[in-house]
Order: sequence, then C-alpha cells, then structure tokens
Amino acid sequence: MQNIPVLAVVGPTASGKTALSVELAKQLGGEIVSADSMQIYKGMDIASAKPTESEKQGIPHHMMDFLPPETPYSAAEYVKAARACILDIRKRQKLPILVGGTGLYVDSLLTDTQFIETETDFELRARLEAEFDALGGEKMLEKLAVFDNDTAARLHPNNRKRIIRAFEVYQLTGKTMTEALAASRENPSLFAPQYIGIAFENREVLYDRINRRVDEMLKNGLLAEARAFYKGTPDTAAQAIGYKELKPFLDGVLSLDEAVENLKRATRNYAKRQITWFKRNPQIHWIYADTCSPETLLAQAVAYAETERI
Repeated sequence: MQNIPVLAVVGPTASGKTALSVELAKQLGGEIVSADSMQIYKGMDIASAKPTESEKQGIPHHMMDFLPPETPYSAAEYVKAARACILDIRKRQKLPILVGGTGLYVDSLLTDTQFIETETDFELRARLEAEFDALGGEKMLEKLAVFDNDTAARLHPNNRKRIIRAFEVYQLTGKTMTEALAASRENPSLFAPQYIGIAFENREVLYDRINRRVDEMLKNGLLAEARAFYKGTPDTAAQAIGYKELKPFLDGVLSLDEAVENLKRATRNYAKRQITWFKRNPQIHWIYADTCSPETLLAQAVAYAETERI
C-alpha cells in the first residue's frame, strides 16, 4: 500500500501556523487536522487560540473542540483518532494538513507510534505521585537518570505526568521508556509526511507577537473564560497556559499587570520548548516569517509542498 501523503505545518505558538495552513489548504485542496493538546477541549477557545469560523475561511478543521474539558485524553488516544481522520480525508481525495505545536502529537502520529499498553496500578501511581510531591521534579529526574538517562535528559522537571509515567512503565514492564519508545517505532509508518516549520531569525520578533497575542486574548475575554473554568473544571484549566497564570489574580494574590506579565513569560518559555522540540527533526523545511511578507511565506510553502511530494 502506498504511504499516505501528509503535510505538517509546525512551529512555536503565535508563529502564524493557522493563517498559513488555511491558505495552503485553499491552494492545495486540503483539510486541516489539529495537533494541539488544548484545542481538543470544548470551551477552551481563547486560551488555546482556537481559530474562529472567520479564520477557518470555510476549510474543514478536524480534531478540535470535541471533548468535555474534564475528560483526560492521552497521546495514544489522539493518534488513534487522528489516524482515522487522515484516512477519511484521503478517501475524499483531499490533502491532510496536520497543524499544531504539540510536538508529541505530531511525532507520535506521523511515525505511527504504537503505544505501550499497561494495566493501571493505582497503588503504584499513588506512591509515585506522593514521592514526586515530596521530592520535586529535579530529584525525581536524578532518580530516573539512574536507569533511563535519555528520558531523564529530555523531560522538564515540571512535567509531573511524564516523569511518573517513566517510572511506572519501568516498574510494570521492566523496560525503560527509551526502550519502549524505540520498540514502538519499529513498524513502518502509514504516512509519507512533509514538514514545513515556521521560524524566526530574530527571536524577539516572535516574543513581540506572543506579547501582542496575549493582549488580544485579554481583550477578547480570556479572564472570563479562566474564571469560568476554575469554577467548573480546575484539573484541565490548571494545565493550560492562559489560565494558571491568571489564577493568582482571580484569587486576589497578584495584580492583573503582574499576572499578565507572568502569562507572557510562560508563553515565551513554552515557545522556546516548542522550538527545541521541532529543531531536532531534520525533515522539517524551515521558513523564516520575519524575513519575508506573508505572501512570500505562502509562496515558499506552496512551492516546497508541490516540489517535494504530494
């Protein structure tokens, strides 16, 4: 069976992925599949920068706005659903365009990762959670490095969920997460991906875009959205950049200016982590948004997509 062509548009938050992908879909006959771990949730519209109907310009968008925000959702579940979505798009002779900044979703889907399935041991998880809360992320990563240095090196100390999962997998299967990931990618992928990445030669241009986007989100009602989520579904809201930074203001602990500055800083730091993730992929064709006009950016992206594949 011939591999299915997929065009992936990746890059940091606020880089212009949505606008570029919509124009690519219009020119190349595509439909968009979101690869964003927060845009899957209903109601988390402003914080996740979910595109409006006007911004979609009539292009179908999939894997977006379908899940109640209190519902946990794993990368494995995303891959299964997004794979089916891409197959359906291709049946209709359209080009699947994968768009988003959640690197784990992008990589797991396009390499067709087969995830480890283990029975949940709630007692073990509770012990690991208690240990993490007592020791902190840095100490847990030191312990993880004793038997899985590669995983410890790539995880952030604040990534409580994945650090705990690395211990869990090792204790339940006898395999490190590094070994499990290598085994999960032994089968050839269904897809023939081509990657376009949006980058900035001058990082300050991106940071200015991020700051302006945060200001626009606040004008559009981000505070009200955050307040509503902390009343109803705090677990999901607590994970989302855009909510947790505003909570100290909602609780009367910080001024709005302080909370907003923390939000801008957190978003810039998130963008740095996204850039680090995607820069590891040598297949990505980078286009620099601060060195050309939007029209030139689109022309370069179309030319690359048409030349390379698809």
